[in-house]
Amino acid sequence: MQILEAQTLKKSYPVKGQAVLAVRDVSLNIAAGEVLAFLGLNGAGKTTTIKMIAGLILPDAGWVRIAGRNPHQDAKALRSLGAVLEGNRNLYWRLTAAENLEYFGVLRGLSRRVARQRGQTLLERFELTEKRTTVVQALSRGMQQKLAIAVSLIHDPQLLLLDEPTLGLDVEATQTVKTLVREIAAEGRAILLTTHQLDIAEELSDRVAIINQGKIVAEEPTAELIRQFSGTAYTVELEAELDGDRLQKIEAIGAVVQAHTVIVRDPALLYHVLDILKPLPLVKVEKDRANLTDIFLTLTQAYPQT
Repeated sequence: MQILEAQTLKKSYPVKGQAVLAVRDVSLNIAAGEVLAFLGLNGAGKTTTIKMIAGLILPDAGWVRIAGRNPHQDAKALRSLGAVLEGNRNLYWRLTAAENLEYFGVLRGLSRRVARQRGQTLLERFELTEKRTTVVQALSRGMQQKLAIAVSLIHDPQLLLLDEPTLGLDVEATQTVKTLVREIAAEGRAILLTTHQLDIAEELSDRVAIINQGKIVAEEPTAELIRQFSGTAYTVELEAELDGDRLQKIEAIGAVVQAHTVIVRDPALLYHVLDILKPLPLVKVEKDRANLTDIFLTLTQAYPQT
């Protein structure tokens, strides 16, 4: 089931008396249970696209559906949307954890009783029960982020917008948030993830969409995109340098030896090389694999900003 459908969105802004296109025919879809990483350089049109999806600005052309409803025409569509924004804009710092959940629950259409009940459930789930009466400004950064995610879920939305959910968190808090994102997606929610931490995007996303100059320049399942940009060579790292006999045999079949490393460019030769190396201790055998950071830089440099 498609939770988010955004088709051929366009948006322009006046600059010195001329209309400049910020978003050009952008289409995005996210199914239930799916995480889409929406990536782009600053000024690429990412924020404008998200604002159109969230109903904050009206597109010049194209349309948006959230759980089948148009957020620009039907206010009920926004009840299916939750958001965690970058920075400290998600919570009231002088309210307690429980008060934030109740306040935002009522703001999003729940009765006070239901908001309190759901808030208590979310506090327990996010392991924040002991902090329920603590004001937000006294919580750690990691706890604040967990509470922000809990607040975004108080009205049980089907689509969640996550903007830089792990920015500024320590290692432990980052792991906690990543686990929560996976759990939330597994519940059947669609997640639109935006981040400049591309290792996080690679780890959490099912699909990636990259926007540049207002256009989508790549949209693929994350694993498939990485496969397309990865090579076929293997690197075999050894604990010690090769002896002369093994060195000659390996070079004779076309592999390359560099100090403690053997580079096998033809995958069909890998097991032959390993037979020659046996029983020498190996450090690792690694395939030439691209990462999302390299792919992002390649694609955005191929379409430079104008």
